[in-house]
Amino acid sequence: MEDTSTGSDAASRSDPEAQPDRDPRPEGDARSERDRVPDESAGDADESDELDELRDRVESEYDFDDFGPSDMARMSAEEWDAAFDPDTWITGDRLLDRAADELKSRIARRDVFGVLERVRADDGDRLLVYSDEGYAIIRPTGEVIGQGTVLRDVEPIVALAAMESYEVPEPPDDWSLPHPDSVPEGTGEFGNLLIQVIATVQVLAGAALLVATVATDLSTIVAPAMGILFLVVGAFLFVIVANARLSDRFRSEEYRNRLRALREAKERPDFVPVDEGGVIEDELEE
Repeated sequence: MEDTSTGSDAASRSDPEAQPDRDPRPEGDARSERDRVPDESAGDADESDELDELRDRVESEYDFDDFGPSDMARMSAEEWDAAFDPDTWITGDRLLDRAADELKSRIARRDVFGVLERVRADDGDRLLVYSDEGYAIIRPTGEVIGQGTVLRDVEPIVALAAMESYEVPEPPDDWSLPHPDSVPEGTGEFGNLLIQVIATVQVLAGAALLVATVATDLSTIVAPAMGILFLVVGAFLFVIVANARLSDRFRSEEYRNRLRALREAKERPDFVPVDEGGVIEDELEE
């Protein structure tokens, strides 16, 4: 009988499809290689936990109902990304409308000093806020470009307007900056009057004690000492009132001068990159 086993073995070796797929490495090496493959799901879970923890810390540390420039200045880039998820931001014309209403309300409350306008650009509208000390241009994407104190005041306002959870107040009809002549001389007159009354009582009490000491020829030094103390306290309170009134008058006059400067300027300041054709994109400072 002819032995055909040799031929069969040779045929099976020559046919690659007849051989099962096997890892040429030893079993121990293959298993160790599988163990070295990183677990992506575990990494994503850790990143999600860290993001949630960062968001909780940001929400507890910052008051977004009263979010201002100082809060934005001390907020890091990681905290900003955690607090304001880009997927939930409001953008486009709706953002410009919300930011305009918020700015009108703050201008009416004198929290922001500036002129608000809606200007054109090649790819859409922009919001322009400018004063004698700077400007800010708000893009539909939420980006704010500008310089000076106006930029510092506008940036947190745009951030709030871009948040869906923030309710923008309805601005008053007369929201623009006031006429210079309508600005009062000062504020807090009731407080000044109250301090004046207290100071008058102190001076009268001190004078009465000194007169009583002289008229009755008292041998004690308590009465004249208390009289002198009352006179000093009364005089000090009068000085405080005078200083407060001078400060209020100075601030009011400075505010009126800035309003007059804006009214007397028939055109926007030279540093504002906007002309009759719209925003000059090439002059925007990144």
